[in-house]
Amino acid sequence: MSENEHPVPTEINLHRKSRLLNITFSDGQSFSYPCEYLRVYSRAAEEVTRDAPVMGKEQVNIERIEPQGTYAVRIVFDDGHDTSIYSWETLYDLGIHQERYWQDYLERLAAAGYSRQGDRLGDQPEAQRRITVLYFNYLARMMRREAEELTPPPSVTDVDSLLTWLQKAKGERGYLLAPEHVRVTVNKQFAEPFTRLDPGDEVAIVPNSPNPPAPPKK
Repeated sequence: MSENEHPVPTEINLHRKSRLLNITFSDGQSFSYPCEYLRVYSRAAEEVTRDAPVMGKEQVNIERIEPQGTYAVRIVFDDGHDTSIYSWETLYDLGIHQERYWQDYLERLAAAGYSRQGDRLGDQPEAQRRITVLYFNYLARMMRREAEELTPPPSVTDVDSLLTWLQKAKGERGYLLAPEHVRVTVNKQFAEPFTRLDPGDEVAIVPNSPNPPAPPKK
C-alpha cells in the first residue's frame, strides 16, 4: 500500500448480541466499534450541527449496513437514524482514536448534566448481576455440578472476562476453563470472547476435547 492509499476494510462483521461492529483493515489494524459509539459520532448533517452531544443511545443497535459504492457504508440504526454515511477513512479514524473520542464524549455528557444508564452485566447492582453457567461433558464431573447460578464481580462484562474470573474462582480446577480448552455459547448462540453478558444470561461451557487436559506443571 502506497503512502497515498488509505487502508480499506477487508472484513466487516456485525455482532448484534454484543452490539459491536468489528472491522479489519488492509494494513492489519482491527477495531471493535460499539454501536453506541458509532451512533453518537454520526457524521450526518443533522448530528454534526448539534450543539449538545447525542444522548440516550446506550442500547442502540445496528439494523443493517448498506454499501455505498467502494468508499463507504450507510449504517441504519434501530432508533430510526438512517442518514449516516461512514467512509473508510472516517471508520479508520474512529478506530484509531476511539479511546480519546469516547472520553471526549463522556466529558461532554457530564458537562451537559447527563448520566449514562449502563445496561451491561457489570453495570448492575449485585442483586441483579446473576447468570446461569452450564458445564458439559467432563467439566460437569470435575466441577461436581452441571449448572450453577453465579453473581460475577463488576469486572465481568463479556465471555473473556467471565472465563478469566472463573479460572481464578475455581482454584486448582481453573485450568480446565482456559479459552484454548473450551468453547462458549450464550443463550444457545456460539459466542466470541468479546460477546457481552447481560443479567439473566445462560452461559454454556463446552470442552473442545472429550478428554480433560493435563494439569499445568507446577
